[in-house]
Amino acid sequence: MKTPFDPSKVWHKSINGAVAAGEHLWLRVVLPRDFGVTACTLILCEDKKSDIRIPMTWDNTDGIEEWWQTEIYLPEPKLLFYYFQYENAWGKTTVGKGKETHLGEICSSEKWQLTVYSPEYKTPDWIKGGIIYQIFPDRFCFSGEKKENVPSDRILRSDWGEMPEFRPDKNGIIKNNDYFCGDFKGIESKLPYIASLGVNCIYLNPVCEAHSNHRYDTADYKKPDTLLGTMEDFSSLCESAEKLGIRIIIDGVFSHTGADSIYFNKYGRYNETGAYNDPASPYRKWYKFKKDGKAYESWWGIDTLPETKEDDESFSEFITGENGVIDFWLKAGASGIRLDVADELPDSFLDKIRTAVKRNGDDKYLLGEVWEDATNKISHGGRRRFLQGKQLDSVMNYPFRQAIIDFLLNSNAERFMNSVFSIIQNYPEEALHTMMNHLGTHDTERILTLLSGVSCEGKSRETQAETVISDSALKRGVNLLKSALVMSFTLPGVPSIYYGDEVGMTGCKDPFNRGCFPWGSENTEILNFTKELAELRGNYSVLKNGGFYPISATLGCVAYLRYKEGEKRIFVVINKNPETITYYLNHDMTEMKAILGGVRFGSGVIIRGESFAILTDN
Repeated sequence: MKTPFDPSKVWHKSINGAVAAGEHLWLRVVLPRDFGVTACTLILCEDKKSDIRIPMTWDNTDGIEEWWQTEIYLPEPKLLFYYFQYENAWGKTTVGKGKETHLGEICSSEKWQLTVYSPEYKTPDWIKGGIIYQIFPDRFCFSGEKKENVPSDRILRSDWGEMPEFRPDKNGIIKNNDYFCGDFKGIESKLPYIASLGVNCIYLNPVCEAHSNHRYDTADYKKPDTLLGTMEDFSSLCESAEKLGIRIIIDGVFSHTGADSIYFNKYGRYNETGAYNDPASPYRKWYKFKKDGKAYESWWGIDTLPETKEDDESFSEFITGENGVIDFWLKAGASGIRLDVADELPDSFLDKIRTAVKRNGDDKYLLGEVWEDATNKISHGGRRRFLQGKQLDSVMNYPFRQAIIDFLLNSNAERFMNSVFSIIQNYPEEALHTMMNHLGTHDTERILTLLSGVSCEGKSRETQAETVISDSALKRGVNLLKSALVMSFTLPGVPSIYYGDEVGMTGCKDPFNRGCFPWGSENTEILNFTKELAELRGNYSVLKNGGFYPISATLGCVAYLRYKEGEKRIFVVINKNPETITYYLNHDMTEMKAILGGVRFGSGVIIRGESFAILTDN
């Protein structure tokens, strides 16, 4: 029996993936003729609304199977789910999505998702086909310039490359107040190196004044941290980067500020009394104080990070209004904002953020931190509309990261393909081709550590600090990292390199994943391989916004095709098995040549164990 429904094929679903509002969509189900089907129905489901039942019409038969089809019109952006139901002499039976696959199965009640987005959805072209480089500013490069006006409670380190402080102080508090003094001028000095990786976008972790080395506890939104440099230094960095074809985006941290800030001023560092000590402070209504007037809500219960009220008019105006925080940094040279914990911000505030970002130009990039599928995420009491065309441009692609790591550690090819295909089907193309495809960030273990077989889960900081990776484990980790990079660079979206991953940095969780860049001690094997992939990505425009077609996913091996009319195709095979395999090509691929990894042989390609092959048209 044929698959009843396959949303990746236009014969079953006339528009692949998400659908623009105002379009007509045809859906077609194939069923065995001997089922004796008398009626077939499409069932559309929407949150908090009654299901809509749409009768399907009989289309045709080949004597063995028959086809039922219907056309639907989708007038406005929304999130829908759907499945089918047929009737015969034995009653009613559903056709739904398989639990481990996107293919239709008889008797399944699982639903497919249908994302309907605004036809006006447009994201910046410059980021499509590009490469992102993420920098944790304190740890990338120190210019060597003497620091002035440094707060007395900061510890300035002169031992670049040594372990960040991870122990709590005598009061049991982890202060994150040791600094290796990475700065804007240091980053600017390394722009030629960054450009050599094919990078066209640098994402900087927070740069505003703050009193911890991670700077997510903002102290002054309109002032760069003194250790990083001046506003002139920041603008110089942006200008120098632009000359090399690189744009810079910065972290926007708006769900909370620091308790030690000009706005909250809990510890009296600033001359202004601040919200904590003065009920008459203009900043008081920015925060969520409890009835006693002293206790307050904080981000994830961390009292150094008091939560803001994003729906407060004065706060939202300060951030998003004319000449507000967003205008301030974009006018200074930034080309976009990465929104910290975007899913914890209300829709009304996100709408204003988008207005502020795009007020500075349609080419400004608005990226959100969402760890799950951003099209069906539930937070703030309902489904979010991040990617329906009027909020975010795109999001950090944690689902791809998890799928890649899971496959390389556990070899489940079917689960990998189902996870990847789900995102590709759910995300509008404008979001899909601007996703940040990262393998690691400041919030995760280093990718090489994970792929070397080291688990950091549940381990104390002391244990993590003492973690040593054996030479044999590291060698295997490097090998697997190459496959991970291949996937990151060839799947839809924009590959992102977390500083140092390209030269073999290791480390468990915060702060061990935030070490100093090892200038002069780089792993050149990984670095050169990353540059090869960057060159390949630059040479094949199909990787910019081409379609994705899953070819196979079974027995520890996945294969997929990137294609676009008039462009050379890219075919990727990842062999997770320990043994060398011969992967036999479809008849329309037998003229392809291997351009990285693999050896063409007859009608197939030979791929070593735990390795890969990338092929393209002759």
